[in-house]
Amino acid sequence: MADLRDIAMSSKAWPFEEARALMKRYENAPPEKGYVLFETGYGPSGLPHIGTFGEVLRTTMIRRAFEVMSDIPTRLICFSDDLDGMRKVPENVPNRELLLANVQKPLTSVPDPFGEFESFGHHNNAMLRRFLDTFGFEYEFISATEFYASGRFDDTLRLAAERYDAIMKIMLASLREERQQTYSCFLPIHPETGRVLYVPMKEVNAKDGTITFDDETGREWTLPVTGGNVKLQWKPDFGARWAALGVDFEMYGKDHSTNTPIYDGICEVLGAKKPNHFTYELFLDDVGQKISKSKGNGLTIDEWLSYAATESLSYFMYQKPKTAKRLHWDVIPKMVDEYHQQLRAYPAQDAAGQLANPVYHIHRGQVPASDMVVSFAMLLNLASAASAQDKDTLWGFIRNYAPGATPQANPQLDQAAAFAVRYYNDHVAPTKVFRAADDREAAALRNLAEALRDPQSALAMLAEKNRLAGSTDPLPEVDYGNEDFLQSVVFAVGKIHGFEPLRDWFKAIYEVLLGASEGPRFGGFIRLYGLSETIALIEAGLSGVLAGDGQ
Repeated sequence: MADLRDIAMSSKAWPFEEARALMKRYENAPPEKGYVLFETGYGPSGLPHIGTFGEVLRTTMIRRAFEVMSDIPTRLICFSDDLDGMRKVPENVPNRELLLANVQKPLTSVPDPFGEFESFGHHNNAMLRRFLDTFGFEYEFISATEFYASGRFDDTLRLAAERYDAIMKIMLASLREERQQTYSCFLPIHPETGRVLYVPMKEVNAKDGTITFDDETGREWTLPVTGGNVKLQWKPDFGARWAALGVDFEMYGKDHSTNTPIYDGICEVLGAKKPNHFTYELFLDDVGQKISKSKGNGLTIDEWLSYAATESLSYFMYQKPKTAKRLHWDVIPKMVDEYHQQLRAYPAQDAAGQLANPVYHIHRGQVPASDMVVSFAMLLNLASAASAQDKDTLWGFIRNYAPGATPQANPQLDQAAAFAVRYYNDHVAPTKVFRAADDREAAALRNLAEALRDPQSALAMLAEKNRLAGSTDPLPEVDYGNEDFLQSVVFAVGKIHGFEPLRDWFKAIYEVLLGASEGPRFGGFIRLYGLSETIALIEAGLSGVLAGDGQ
């Protein structure tokens, strides 16, 4: 353990870097509360999105890295700000009229439009917890509604009333003059309508712990700040929550970064030490717009998991958290294949290399072996060529390619085959556009088919490629079971027919035979799909059948 700890102390993997920074917080003495507290916050105004998951995952990675290097116990709290008033109705939920009638009520007082839970807030909290439980996160869930109503926040709220002027000084400096006139860090919850009110305070009585205000009708009310009668505006709430719980670490998106001095200042006004922070870049949809809970753009966790295993999503989240990343359907295959590349690399790496490998952080050091003898990208191309409707179709080809592979012995591959068929039919097949080959491409494809039929023709192609290149390299033995040999034949045909750059030849192959502009290493595809099947595919492309022009 000591050796691993020493290596971790110098690892450049970002979870270890953040954990080391957190360790400095208690280098002189351990925390009085007996543990280091990590927190993630969730605003349940809409259905949880994939960014929320990423926040918990990344925090967990830092937490586990901290545990490698320190003996101080840790806790992780997922805090839901479900007492927040619903300011607008999300676009991606049913029964929107029901929600419109309850605007400005706390989310836990708004009826559930899905008709499944006590409230909309309870529904969204349950969705969040289900998503997090799918990934096996160890966390404690706290509802703001319960936190305020139970009295756990009362001491901090009384202190906020005592130090109201100091809090307001921080907040007013960040507001426009017009907003300053009506702003209060306290938001009363109307005793009769149940709505969260954004009204100025007539009095904040620190001695009694009460606020006095007029509601929208001009009626005066005095309420205690405790017991769930009042909540804090979201920015003061952020800092006050840190103070009340003793939070040591919280990460949040770049859109919060300008508020960090506000959160920190309020935490310190309330007598606590500000936590360590980590600001991550935002996720973008297919057109470069920030993903949003209310808009429902980007991918949901359920959508990702319809096409790939959970580990691929964890791998996506690990990559460069301080760089904005496009989150759309087409990133899924790449993440699956890169994840398995890292799994295959892990056993041969030294300890430092393993701690820097994303799969160490995804699997908490218990890294499994990869059984993916065929890449996910190749499975997609196989599904395309075979017009597969189920994974059994793909297994017919996989068994020929890797005779020892079976669904039982290769469960990751079996799962990926099913995902690939679904992904292909949902996201590839609708976008496929085949075209006819031009004269040069047709001649090259005919030569390729002939080379796959006849070993002498294959050797002739390789010899002619050498002649054109002025090479005296010996010709390889014909081995149609070797994908490198097959790739060299494909390469030779393209060179003989003058494709320059050569990628134009491969692009033609993909567009004519697979209906896409990009595709697999074609030698590997031939090896997997089969010689006779590839020849038949070429003939279908040449006849116009694939492009819809032939018989």
